Amino acid sequence: MQNASEDNDIYLEYASVVKRFLISITGNVDLSEDLMQETFYQAYKSIHRYNGNCKLSVWLCQIAKHVYLDYLKKEKRRNKFYKEDVQSLVKEKNMKSMEEAFLAKETFETFLSIIRNAKKPYGQVFWLRVYEEMSFKEIGDVFEKNENWARVTYYRAKNWIKRRMEY
Repeated sequence: MQNASEDNDIYLEYASVVKRFLISITGNVDLSEDLMQETFYQAYKSIHRYNGNCKLSVWLCQIAKHVYLDYLKKEKRRNKFYKEDVQSLVKEKNMKSMEEAFLAKETFETFLSIIRNAKKPYGQVFWLRVYEEMSFKEIGDVFEKNENWARVTYYRAKNWIKRRMEY
């Protein structure tokens, strides 16, 4: 992040990845947008510490995770997933019919609820692997663990979520 143009390019390229990651751990679109802004601010301040050993998206997700943990410490409470957030996500997907929108919303609410209620860090690892398509090494880097830890955690998370979705 050396000049304003590069900063903007990085933001444009990685903002959606960081935002989706934050949505997966907060369950709140508005909060995720605020935390995303703080993530990029913190990244800008500490770019000198980015050594290139991992992808920039992984480094940004690590920062996002720490920004969220700092937020929780300050607020001393967990945010609940609000129905308005699901409605805004359904609108973003441009659903064609009310039935389709309702089913998608209901399924998405159930899925996010299951992910948010998963033992930590199952939901976050699952989200990063499936929706952000990160490698196990990248996921391990986000959580400051190794690749094997990420594989085992993903496998356990997938089975845990699958059992909950069947009910």
